[in-house]
Amino acid sequence: MARITLSCLPASWYCSVSPLSLGCASRQRLLLLLVLFITSVLLLGTYQRQLWGSQRDPRTRVNKYLSIAESMEATDVLNPALNYGIVVDCGSSGSRVFVYYWPPHNGNPHTLLDIRQMRDRNHKPVVKKIKPGISTLATTPTQASDYLHPLLSFAAAHVPNSKHKETPLYILCTAGMRLLPESQQAAILEDLVSDVPLEFDFLFSRSHAEVISGKQEGVYAWIGINFVLGRFDHADDEDATVEVTTGLQNQPPINRRRTVGIMDMGGASLQIAYEVPGAITFSSSQEEDAGKSLLAEFNLGCDVEHTQHVYRVYVTTFLGFGGNMARQRYEDQLFNNTLSKNRFLTTQTGMNKDKPLLDPCLPFALSDTVVRDNHTLHVRGLGDWTQCQDAVRPFLGLHNGTMSPGGVYQAPINFSNSEFYGFSEFYYCMEDVLRIGGQYNSEKYSRAATDYCATKWSTLKQRLDSKLFSEQADISRLKYQCFKSAWMYEVLHSGFRFPPNYPSLKTAQLVYDKEVQWTLGAILFKTRFLPLRDLQQETLRQSHPSWLRSSFVYNHHLFSLCILVVVLAILLYILRLRRIHQREQRQAEALNLLWAEEGEALLP
Repeated sequence: MARITLSCLPASWYCSVSPLSLGCASRQRLLLLLVLFITSVLLLGTYQRQLWGSQRDPRTRVNKYLSIAESMEATDVLNPALNYGIVVDCGSSGSRVFVYYWPPHNGNPHTLLDIRQMRDRNHKPVVKKIKPGISTLATTPTQASDYLHPLLSFAAAHVPNSKHKETPLYILCTAGMRLLPESQQAAILEDLVSDVPLEFDFLFSRSHAEVISGKQEGVYAWIGINFVLGRFDHADDEDATVEVTTGLQNQPPINRRRTVGIMDMGGASLQIAYEVPGAITFSSSQEEDAGKSLLAEFNLGCDVEHTQHVYRVYVTTFLGFGGNMARQRYEDQLFNNTLSKNRFLTTQTGMNKDKPLLDPCLPFALSDTVVRDNHTLHVRGLGDWTQCQDAVRPFLGLHNGTMSPGGVYQAPINFSNSEFYGFSEFYYCMEDVLRIGGQYNSEKYSRAATDYCATKWSTLKQRLDSKLFSEQADISRLKYQCFKSAWMYEVLHSGFRFPPNYPSLKTAQLVYDKEVQWTLGAILFKTRFLPLRDLQQETLRQSHPSWLRSSFVYNHHLFSLCILVVVLAILLYILRLRRIHQREQRQAEALNLLWAEEGEALLP
């Protein structure tokens, strides 16, 4: 009997229709089992990969903040997924441009953008500075855009051209511009808003150019420091936490990672900023008005309905309370008081070298002069740090127990559950000559400062020549270290009322070996709503049924599955036709045999 072969199928699927062969039925069962097995594996793999994708979030297991080595790497400008942002800091002495970048948001509404400072091919931060300050254009505001052109060209050269249209640009002016009349400020900003878009294709609008207040600048600095330290991340088991009352109605307190407060003492001013987690009770309406003017409540999250990143921060700046200005105020009073006393005394103290005025805030045996209005006051260092503390304390201008330096309202600090970082003069006073920078210990600091002040001036100069102090130490630091160390101590413990045994103050110049600028906090705040774009896309994607989402993501697997199903259907149909054909053939053979037998029976 002839053997029929299905040549349209693969060789491994060949099947004989001979009635003497049982191979077709067994192969049909095996093929059906094989197809079902492959289908199950594909569906299981699709489900497992989807399950892994939904559970796998690298930020839940890996700190999103780069290590020091990684943060020093050049930015991969060829990566099309990266986003960029530009901030121009228009200060009093000059302007600087900072370029930042960040990868796509992970889709979690409770996490912030992972913004980092851009680095060039040489691993250097993309920063450029020009002088003088933009406030010098007060009488020629139409030159403002030309003034910033070098900075913006520098930034444009580092941001990929394809990203310019979606790169936000913020021009933020600080101290120098604040001193100008509002009309001159407006004229400079108007020139920037009208002319910058004509030459640069960045995402820039009228709201992106502004003069920020000292309060805003302090808040941005606070945001930047806490972001770099990872204090906006979700708390782990070992992290210190605080209970936060947001102030919203029907909103229960939440527990989250404790943030750090910052203190920064420059040459002219002093600034402090810290979170106030609990609700504040004011003793009077005047105190309430004063307190609310120094408190900033804001939401760093991308959704205003989520309170996980609502922060209430106290921030204020004390003009004239910087190290150099404090010394100048001290010398002014020293000079005026001495002249007043000399009017009623026959002995003219300080008017000549032979009878100098003894100053407890100068190193022992140091001879110096104070010149005011063509008059010279001769002083000689007494080197008594305890007396110096008593002498500088009145310059804090303390009024009562609820006021900080200058009689300014100070929000309460929970000293048993808080942490602070001290920058600039707080660090220099401890490190430049005392060499104890880092963790602050009041007893250790007092002892080191007392010993320094009492050391003979000639000995201190020998130590400087022998390079026993830090590289930043110079003759000016040696002269005024005694005063500044006492001033810092009094600001901290008498002004801000930190207890002497406070264990959680660190003095630093850098954070993770990087200088953290307030501009980082500014772009974090300004771009806080950008993750909404990714979240909306994610919501739209999740609105489809799960099987449909899988078909888009894993369509190549389902396409293969469809082919297998179609081939299986065709094969089963052909096999069924074969069985029908075989049955008809057997019936025909049986009928032929019957006819043959009947025919033989009819034969004579």
